Amino acid sequence: MSAQLMPAAFIGHGSPMNALEENRYTAAWREFGASVPRPRAILVVSAHWYINATAVTAMPTPRTIHDFYGFPDQLFAVDYPAPGLPELADEVAEIVKPTWIGADLDSWGIDHGTWSVLVHAFPGADIPVVQLSINAFKSLDYHLELGAKLAKLRESGVLILGSGNAVHNLGGMDRHLEHRGFDWAQRFNEAVRDVMTGSPDRAAALSDHRDWNLAAPTPDHYIPLLYVAGLGAASQRPADVLVDGYAYGSLSMTAFTLDLPCPQQPGASEDAGSIPDSIDPENSNI
Repeated sequence: MSAQLMPAAFIGHGSPMNALEENRYTAAWREFGASVPRPRAILVVSAHWYINATAVTAMPTPRTIHDFYGFPDQLFAVDYPAPGLPELADEVAEIVKPTWIGADLDSWGIDHGTWSVLVHAFPGADIPVVQLSINAFKSLDYHLELGAKLAKLRESGVLILGSGNAVHNLGGMDRHLEHRGFDWAQRFNEAVRDVMTGSPDRAAALSDHRDWNLAAPTPDHYIPLLYVAGLGAASQRPADVLVDGYAYGSLSMTAFTLDLPCPQQPGASEDAGSIPDSIDPENSNI
């Protein structure tokens, strides 16, 4: 592989139903996947592997995890049979020393924060996928700095993907605001845009923003953004907006790319992944 850096991205993944639906967000994810050089592997930081340790999946055949509740059977039937790449776990552990990273041989796999995006971006499921957990005990600065340490992987063909939502407040959702954001959600999302497209090294400092507690009542969906921000800081380059928008008032669907300006696909539905009426979002792990 040439010395050119493999692109990276943060995707606002929204509802798991995006795995099945066609809208302007999933169209943008497809455009992103079609635009990048074929990766050697994909390393994903998903909001849904939020545990008390820093670890990487190291199994040769990771399972597809359906880590949500109450959605249609069709969604539970989705399988994303991408192979793993155990040797990548060793590479990650070596690159980030002295930070310790454990190897997960059998407890995790590919969760819906990962496969709901990859079924669109890389539908062939033939590129190895490895997940990096979010250590819930660490500071935002830790995650930003760990993202910067991973920059070397981009030189060897590894695509690094963060999957979460820059604004993620399930308790504040309003089904009547399907394609709109509350004022506070818009303010915080605009602050994220300004940082990511200007000075990504400042992304952790947004915890001081006046709307932080509403935008990120728990930080799990925001932290994946910090890994891509760290990569941008390491390369001294800002990110580009892949697609932007809101869902149900309190979710941001913003996605960013690093080193790959990628135009939005025209003509697709606005829908940001439906949520069935029977679902209580706050208790469904979305």
